Amino acid sequence: MVFLFGIEHEVAFLNQEGKFADFACTKFAEFAQIVDRLPIYPDDHLQLRVGDAGIRKKRWYIEGFERFGNSDEVIDCHSKGIEIRTTIHSDIQGAIHELSNSFRLLIEVAADFGFSPILTSFHPYKPVFEPQPPLNEYEIKQLQAYPDEQTANIYMVSYGPDLNISVPDLPIEQVIDIGKKLTYYSPYIVPFSFSSPFYNGTLWQGLSVRTFIRTGKRPAALVFVAEQEQLIKSVPSLTKIARLPAEVGRIEFKAFDSCDDFLIYGALLALLKGLILDESLTGRAITPDASLHQLSAKEGFDNEDILMNATTIVQAATAALGDDPDVALLTPLKLMLEQRQTKSHQLIEVFQRIGSIENTLKETYLTTR
Repeated sequence: MVFLFGIEHEVAFLNQEGKFADFACTKFAEFAQIVDRLPIYPDDHLQLRVGDAGIRKKRWYIEGFERFGNSDEVIDCHSKGIEIRTTIHSDIQGAIHELSNSFRLLIEVAADFGFSPILTSFHPYKPVFEPQPPLNEYEIKQLQAYPDEQTANIYMVSYGPDLNISVPDLPIEQVIDIGKKLTYYSPYIVPFSFSSPFYNGTLWQGLSVRTFIRTGKRPAALVFVAEQEQLIKSVPSLTKIARLPAEVGRIEFKAFDSCDDFLIYGALLALLKGLILDESLTGRAITPDASLHQLSAKEGFDNEDILMNATTIVQAATAALGDDPDVALLTPLKLMLEQRQTKSHQLIEVFQRIGSIENTLKETYLTTR
């Protein structure tokens, strides 16, 4: 079976004053000057969508909320950070290697403008995004036409990866079934990535405020299909029409928090690959179980049900991968299960020691730089 892999990773920053660089204090142009200095690769557009506004011309682009006048012309973009996306790779290591190289390039250029990367999966100070100036009539109509876009108040304060995996040989019905499977098992595997223990300027009472607020309103997994009749009606969406031929059959897993150790992305992609190969796990869901995700967000592997199911899933993925070399990539996940520890536990420990969110976040990405 042929597998293809890609990663989209959002980077948040501190500015030169050491403050969280968000839509309230950072203009589009400040992030644009960073992206402008980064290289363009001529054939990327065959795999990476450019989009109508032309913001996504490179492997790096500004993630934000586009503002319109009273027409389809983009007049501004409230910016939350810079996203890195990889091209499509036939092996997990290739995607991780490209992400690491793109990240290093990004932070070298960002440093020249006083920005330094920090790991967060939810805005540590602002619970919601409120566009200023308020939305005009045209923008309100646009949002009403696309239900998933009505959650801008969530995605503008949350940061997370899309882990992309596709199996070109499979019929689309089978790919959609995999999407349902990943949606069902999502609450048990998301704790491997937890990294958002801060909320509204202090510690949150749990491990992933992003998961607590986001999942249920936004998809856990999204499957790209070629034809309108292949779409499944659901809110949030499980299926979406592909915008490029290269997207057809792609599964995007969207429920993980961000990781500052990219080897964890390798482990999570290996886990998703194992889940696709596995035939023993029978759970399926069209939409994510919000209450189970919220329990997971609060307690992680300290919850016996979450721990037991996560252990079963990792064992099933290990068995399904068999003698595939990617089985070795699962090792960090097995260690997390043994220790019941996530990145959030480390962040909480550092914060309790030094008492500052900014200084805690400065301790992230140290091994990736």
